[in-house]
This record gives sequence, structure tokens and C-alpha cells, in this order.
Amino acid sequence: MKVKKLVDENQNKEALKGAIQILEQLAANNATPKTIKKSTIDLVNSLKSDKDSMSVRAANAISMLDDITQDPNMPSYVRVSLWQAVSKLESIRE
Repeated sequence: MKVKKLVDENQNKEALKGAIQILEQLAANNATPKTIKKSTIDLVNSLKSDKDSMSVRAANAISMLDDITQDPNMPSYVRVSLWQAVSKLESIRE
């Protein structure tokens, strides 16, 4: 059981790292709208925080990303990138 738990934990860390990387790339892109940049920076900071468990941080981020992607004026490449981050976060299990 310990080996499986370690494997799951490593997979969770990799998924979190991947989601953070996607969000950081969006925030660094000059073509990303300022409001989206602010939101992604806030999300990265909350995902890196150790106040909550990894699964709680992922669930909170998914909820915020769902709200962000509802903006009809968002460029399509940004929406696709955000969905990629959501996909990585959804794979995190406790």
C-alpha cells in the first residue's frame, strides 16, 4: 500500500507542477489579457501555498478556472490553455 500511495503522490505532484507551468506561461505571455494574467498569477500563488491539501487546492483552482473560462471575450488560445490546466488538476486524487 505504501508504494501505491507514493506513486499516487508523485503523480499528483507532477500534475500540479504541470498545471502551474501552464498558468505561468499564460501569465508571461504578452498577448494574454491583463485580467487573465492577474487571475492566473493569483491561481499559481494559491496552488503553491501549503495551507491546504493538494486536492483542496486543485479543487479550488478548478472552480476559479471554470469561472474564468466563461468570459466570452477571452481569446481561444487562452481558453484552451486554461482547459489544459483544469485537465491536469482534475487528475489529482487524495
